Amino acid sequence: MSENKKILVINFGGIGDEILFLPTLKSLKTTYPDCKITLALEARSKSIKDLTDTIDDMILLSPKSKNKYVEMLKLIYNARKGHYDIVISSGGNKFIPILLFLTGIKKRYGFNTGKLSKIFLTESVTLNKNQYASKMYHDLITPITDVKNEIPEISVPQTEKIPNSILIHPGVSKISVQKNMIKTITPQIWTDVIKILLNNGKHVTLTGGPDDKDVIEQILSNIESLNNPNFDNSYGKTKNLMDLAILISKYEKFICSDSAPLHIGVGVKTRTYVIFGSTDNKKLVPECDYVTVLKTNDDCPIKPCLWEHRQTTCQELKCLQFRADDIANEVLK
Repeated sequence: MSENKKILVINFGGIGDEILFLPTLKSLKTTYPDCKITLALEARSKSIKDLTDTIDDMILLSPKSKNKYVEMLKLIYNARKGHYDIVISSGGNKFIPILLFLTGIKKRYGFNTGKLSKIFLTESVTLNKNQYASKMYHDLITPITDVKNEIPEISVPQTEKIPNSILIHPGVSKISVQKNMIKTITPQIWTDVIKILLNNGKHVTLTGGPDDKDVIEQILSNIESLNNPNFDNSYGKTKNLMDLAILISKYEKFICSDSAPLHIGVGVKTRTYVIFGSTDNKKLVPECDYVTVLKTNDDCPIKPCLWEHRQTTCQELKCLQFRADDIANEVLK
């Protein structure tokens, strides 16, 4: 098909959510090669455009602020002004169908959230949260296309891997920390993992973004004293998400937490090892042979609990009480 359609896609969330949405955008572009896609997203995630050429324009919003209703009016205004042919929303709120109806866009697609979906949507699809999130998002366009792209792909320049190399990104988003959603191991455990890898002759590089300043500084206070020529500090050297994607692609192995860099590792197909605690890896990691999920045997009866049973992590955090030896040995296999 070569219809010159204008498509508005609404997907609120963090960078990780936007990366997981990329296969849906790619399938839309494959189905309608001449289409123009506008992505309405949270302003904090606007850097997603660094990783893809499928987004032609963006509408930046703050739907979780105290002025959320003003932000929704802003979305409606921009949607009407844009004269779109199709609107697609990943929202699970039961009032999303009304919001889409108010945009005035003729063809409206979203998840089935109840009676309003049947009244105000052109077609709704079943919301299946018990699957890889990228597949869940892709279900939204099954009424439109048979094309399937269910794992994020990020195109980077082809380069040779650094021999015997391991890249480590220890941080998580500052918003997660502020909301008491602890999703990674302590700086001391990260430090011990790095020391073990170095002692085994690996070339280890540490990286991170602005949100990771505290954890990076704590790790460096212990690592730099080693004066090991096989250790590099690349913190602050990546200026955007594409820089990070290129960096990850250069390494043989990549270790990270349950955060956006995980999805970038998946997108560039680098051998990735990811620390999981209270979240559900089955929803965040695809079934593929180049990602290894690292979890503790803590016998928690409600694990995974974050989002499933609680909105913040518990105080005990048994699910994150890893031994550095266990992590390092898995990576060294």
